[in-house]
Amino acid sequence: MPVRPARRPLARGRPLRYLVALALLVALLVTGPLALRWWTNHRFGPLIYSVATAPRRRVAIVFGAGLWPDGSPSPILADRVSTAVALYERGAVDKLLMTGDNRHLNYNEPGAMRAYAGALGVPEDDIVLDYAGRRTYDSCYRARHIFGVTDAVLVTQAYHLDRALFTAHHLGIDVVGVAADQRDYAQIRYYWWRELAATTVAYWQVLVTRPEPVMGEPLPIFDEGVSEQGPQRRPAPS
Repeated sequence: MPVRPARRPLARGRPLRYLVALALLVALLVTGPLALRWWTNHRFGPLIYSVATAPRRRVAIVFGAGLWPDGSPSPILADRVSTAVALYERGAVDKLLMTGDNRHLNYNEPGAMRAYAGALGVPEDDIVLDYAGRRTYDSCYRARHIFGVTDAVLVTQAYHLDRALFTAHHLGIDVVGVAADQRDYAQIRYYWWRELAATTVAYWQVLVTRPEPVMGEPLPIFDEGVSEQGPQRRPAPS
């Protein structure tokens, strides 16, 4: 009778190695974003101030957020704008750069922000609009390269602020931040968890890919030759 070839013994250790590799991959996917969030907060958290204590900068960069169906600002966006207005009234900034999404004719975050700030008493001449701030990276990149911003106060909620500070800093802007949290927000826990992925993406964009957003002709907020200390300060209201 023909002799059957002996079967190879199964590598008993192989399934275990696969499980270990899978566990390590999952651990990396979980702990990596957590580590980036921790480091970002550790590094840029000390640059976050209140309205009353924020150092003077020439510009406040106010990040866009959602609108209601009627085009008015959502609570998150309204609080960002009103916080920036408080900085302006204190004399901490000279201009408000409203940056947000306006890809569709019936959706205009910067326009809604301007209207809200105007209703709070900010002159139209001191409001600058960036209609192509579709994401945090785009807003910071365009602030530097389109609007010539070299120093700024970033205004957004706490969950987003340290990532915005990281992004603007690495794009060449001397920044501090003011958190715009003025109330409890719906889905705030979701926003905090979403930042794990968003922060990881921010590191990839800023340190690796450096994508160029929608650009255009330079529109410097201040005339060339203005000193680093900025134009003549407005007197703080009494």
